Amino acid sequence: MSDQVIAVSGGNIRVRLLVPRGSVRAVVVYYHGGGWVLGGIEQSELFGRFLADTTGCAVALVDYRLAPEHRFPTAVNDAWAALLWVHEHIERIAGSAAPLIVGGDSAGGTLAAVVTHRAREAAHPRIALQLLVYPATDSNFNRDSYLNSENQLLVTRETIIWFWNHYDPNRSARTDIEAVPLHAPNLAELPPAIVVTAEHDPLRDEAIEYADRLRQAGVAVVSRHYEDQMHGFFTLFGVLPASRSALDFVADEIVHFLTTTAKEISR
Repeated sequence: MSDQVIAVSGGNIRVRLLVPRGSVRAVVVYYHGGGWVLGGIEQSELFGRFLADTTGCAVALVDYRLAPEHRFPTAVNDAWAALLWVHEHIERIAGSAAPLIVGGDSAGGTLAAVVTHRAREAAHPRIALQLLVYPATDSNFNRDSYLNSENQLLVTRETIIWFWNHYDPNRSARTDIEAVPLHAPNLAELPPAIVVTAEHDPLRDEAIEYADRLRQAGVAVVSRHYEDQMHGFFTLFGVLPASRSALDFVADEIVHFLTTTAKEISR
């Protein structure tokens, strides 16, 4: 494990590198959740170590700056800067020009989705795969999954509105595709995706819709929906059996992807 400090516009951020022993199969750039307001790389470290050990991938955990001190689009720009830094140093990290994977949970899943759009538009860097764990992809708080009382558990409708009001207090970004990737008019030619969703999650419907739109655009997608689970279950490693199940699923799919073609991952 090593922490790298990288320069970004207006400051610096940390990137924590977790590199497995032996040859490195790919590098995963991972963005933590927390509504762009809470959290840090420490909350993803157990997951990162698990992923490195089980897949043979190096994992780069990104400590992007948080709202309300750093509002939209700071988190997006930090996520992008970290991705470019990892790409620039990928041979030093991995020992070779390894495939580049991006991923994240919740708000981090949003950032992962957004940087894939930026990379496609810039034609650089090439992202091989995206991992989206119950990502926020829209700003419509009146979907059924937001209004269902059974989904008001660890994260509620009011919590998510509170996060948004700190991240984008002027409401100027609520239809910006760099804040809400579901609003992007074109999802074609994005990298293959692994998508994880939970039944009792206010973000459920928009995450499922985003996966569906990726498929409709011809993107290879493999998804897993966890019944009876709430938003946040994925990172409760060692607490919820379903969390371990989801981690195993993600690790298995990453290994599968790295040993097969993009078409074979879609099912």
